[in-house]
Amino acid sequence: MTSPPRYALYFVPAPDSDLYRLGAGLLGYDAFSGEEWPFPDDVIAELPDWHDLTRDPRKYGFHATLKAPITLADGETEANLLAACVDFARSYVTATRPLPRIRPVARALGSFIALVPDEPSPALQELAQTCVEAFDRFRAPLTPQDRARRNPVALSARQLAYLDRWGYPYVNDEFRFHMTLTGRVPADRREAVLELLRERTRAHTHAGATLAIDRLAVFRQETSTARFRVIAHHPLQSRETTST
Repeated sequence: MTSPPRYALYFVPAPDSDLYRLGAGLLGYDAFSGEEWPFPDDVIAELPDWHDLTRDPRKYGFHATLKAPITLADGETEANLLAACVDFARSYVTATRPLPRIRPVARALGSFIALVPDEPSPALQELAQTCVEAFDRFRAPLTPQDRARRNPVALSARQLAYLDRWGYPYVNDEFRFHMTLTGRVPADRREAVLELLRERTRAHTHAGATLAIDRLAVFRQETSTARFRVIAHHPLQSRETTST
């Protein structure tokens, strides 16, 4: 039996931006076109197994999660989800809710490496949780198999409560914004890989450089074995801006 498509709400830089080209190039996959990209020659020269090191994040494309992948609830449609995303993006920014801005840095998060904010951002935490809550009506309940895949015995009591309430354990105060650059890297190689990625991302992470978390993208995964692709992306705006 064919599995239904899944949808996710991600932040992804604009497809023509230097940061997006950098991230997609490192992962070897462009989620906008669905095409594979060649890895940078200098990365392959230094790390010949780079294809294997990036296998897991390549499936999702270069992104940061705002609402983790979901299967649509009964009665909901892709068209309804896309329309809700348009409405959300057009009115998200307000006088008291500005666009989040971060200084991205490459860091190890456990066994993988990602771009993360150099310091906590309350505005970013608010954006993520607002997405989690605003779009939860589109989420089908977790199946027992879905829940088991989250390895609930390894979760904290709070994470387990979030999993059961929101379908994902890393929300609210457990949310950590990250744009994944690798899969699991062995501990004895992690520092060398991290240093290479710091060098590759230096132009985007130097002191003073900031990144606006300024758009909402809808990704779709056709089947459980397919890669995710962008099917829509919208700048986050204020209602006043869109009405003028």
